[in-house]
Amino acid sequence: MVCLLVSVTVLHLVSLAMLFIATLEKSWWVWTESEITDLWHNCHYMNTTQTWVCAATTESDWLQSVQALMILSVVFSSISLLVFLGQLFILSQGRLFYFTGLCQAFAGFTDFAACLIFTFHRKEILSNSKDLSNGRFGFCVILAWLCVPLLLVSGVLYIHLRKKQ
Repeated sequence: MVCLLVSVTVLHLVSLAMLFIATLEKSWWVWTESEITDLWHNCHYMNTTQTWVCAATTESDWLQSVQALMILSVVFSSISLLVFLGQLFILSQGRLFYFTGLCQAFAGFTDFAACLIFTFHRKEILSNSKDLSNGRFGFCVILAWLCVPLLLVSGVLYIHLRKKQ
């Protein structure tokens, strides 16, 4: 039982860390190695100063929905972790972690929705004058996609997990 609790908690912490990185890091779309776009900024690498110069992205409804869904995913996963830690001490023996599992599953579904929207509506989100065929998805999109099964699996594990002594 202890091994299962530790593994579920580690899975939760790994997926939460991946969600934070995917939401906050600067690589949702890569135009070139010196020009990238994320959910919040368009950044260019200045060779003369050796720094990234970032400007706010142009707002669109699709971009705002992806931003909101990614933030909701982080919030649901964080709440799920806090509730799980609380339930470890409060829940009576033999009870199930339903609320924790549901919060984690909702985090997975909101992350899934954000990834789908960004994948299928990237033309509207990245409304630059550049051709999208010159760019590619960055590692943050891949991290966000990888979080979907991790969050859903951990949600199902929480739902089936019983508190033992």
